[in-house]
Amino acid sequence: MNKKTPRDKVIKQAGAAKPAKTNGTKVKPSLPANGAAGQTVALGVRIRHARMVRGMTLKELADQSQCSESMLSKIENDKAAPSFATLHRVATILGTNISELYSASNSAERIVSQAHERPVLVTDNLRSGKGIQMERLIPYSRDHLLQGNIHVIEPGGGSEAIVHAGEEIGYVLEGEIELIIDGKKMRAKSGDSFHFRSELPHAYRNVGVKKARVLWVSTPPTF
Repeated sequence: MNKKTPRDKVIKQAGAAKPAKTNGTKVKPSLPANGAAGQTVALGVRIRHARMVRGMTLKELADQSQCSESMLSKIENDKAAPSFATLHRVATILGTNISELYSASNSAERIVSQAHERPVLVTDNLRSGKGIQMERLIPYSRDHLLQGNIHVIEPGGGSEAIVHAGEEIGYVLEGEIELIIDGKKMRAKSGDSFHFRSELPHAYRNVGVKKARVLWVSTPPTF
């Protein structure tokens, strides 16, 4: 099929979890990230700027985020794509969140987001095999109380466990996923919904044989 879909508009990103310390595993250099209006979003520059504003050294941030100093240096120089887990920890330590790191500085607020205009966040999750794509339904804004995405997970792909304040609800549009909430595993297939407190350790993976798509809404914004 030659027709382009919203997932052809790629925003690299990473985030979701609570894993072991990252080693110096080599990853492919990251591609430029684009905002909803096609603007360049320099993720590495924003992380470095936020770190310097807080007066942190590269080593201090690396130690606190459970990431090697060499890997963090590559991320700040846009030579490596962080996982959702790593980016989530870095953003939390820097007092921000993933959406703010990726937001375009002059994004116009829109009530209706056309399907072909919605940005897609793409993770290069090193520990979960194939990555996850998140089609953003709600443009990032400091004023928003909700965060909404369509998670697109390839067979075998998934997230690592994370914990944060808030509440989440999801609806499986297609495919089947396994939710791991506070250590308990449960299945959710097309047509099923779920809801949980974000303070509980939570993760998911695609246990089916085809791509899964999940409508996911949470508050407050985390990614």
